[in-house]
Amino acid sequence: METFLFTSESVNEGHPDKLCDQISDAVLDACLAQDPDSKVACETCTKTNMVMVFGEITTKAEVLVNIEQQSPDIAQGVHGHFTKRPEEIGAGDQGHMFGYATDETPEYMPLSHVLATKLGARLTEVRKNGTCPWLRPDGKTQVTVEYYNDNGAMVPVRVHTVLISTQHDETVTNDEIAADLKEHVIKPVIPEKYLDEKTIFHLNPSGRFVIGGPHGKDPTKVDRSGAYIVRQAAKSIVANGLARRCIVQVSYAIGVPEPLSVFVDTYGTGKIPDKEILKIVKENFDFRPGMMTINLDLKRGGNRFLKTAAYGHFGRDDPDFTWEVVKPLKWDKPQA
Repeated sequence: METFLFTSESVNEGHPDKLCDQISDAVLDACLAQDPDSKVACETCTKTNMVMVFGEITTKAEVLVNIEQQSPDIAQGVHGHFTKRPEEIGAGDQGHMFGYATDETPEYMPLSHVLATKLGARLTEVRKNGTCPWLRPDGKTQVTVEYYNDNGAMVPVRVHTVLISTQHDETVTNDEIAADLKEHVIKPVIPEKYLDEKTIFHLNPSGRFVIGGPHGKDPTKVDRSGAYIVRQAAKSIVANGLARRCIVQVSYAIGVPEPLSVFVDTYGTGKIPDKEILKIVKENFDFRPGMMTINLDLKRGGNRFLKTAAYGHFGRDDPDFTWEVVKPLKWDKPQA
């Protein structure tokens, strides 16, 4: 049996990149909570003892200072200074987004991604509940899974490598770190059937990691909302039994509501031809930015976007993640 390796990474909430994402998305959440029509393109950067927030924001919310409003030229092209109906709202930028789904896990995500994300979340859990008091917020996880190709579908065989790099206090030894990570992080997360005597563990492989280092776009920014809708489309295709594995792509031009293209590839696992699945996708999903905003309820405030800024946007069981809801798709199964 010929196999191959595939790797996924997850970054903890204390990592500087994730801190920046959380700040940007918290600003977005705050704007949407006070003004659901806020237009937000917020970026954050940080260094020790310094956080800088940049971007363009147009909002009635009184939460910001020294951030410019959205370019009036872009505002006119995208939402007509709030005069356009939802179905007329154009994409906030050009670009293309991909949505992916696979039947190898209940989350319809690659096993490597699921395990890496759960390891990261578990690191945070045992840090906060005191199980591993030596842990600090910064950290990364990475999992390599060995797969075989079953006529286009990815079937996991075993976990090849587990890599965890985590910040810690000065009192703990490398041996204690490795033992605690295996017992309290890896063991509860990775099913025993995927681990064997050949599984490689790299636990803080660089040694000492005491000093750590220190997203925000509204739904008209299709690199966010477009990615959500194609994930929902791909997941719905797999969950409805149309394919075992699927990727969906959508592309946009700035200011234009209708997508330039929609593409579907089931890697040869489709129960019907891909062109027929594409037709089903177009009939069931509205890729216009204004309609994606309504159908996925993306104007709602709260902390929903802040939650996406750590441990991923996809494959999570959370009612705020509306794009993870499987949509029923009607199709005629071929006769046996």
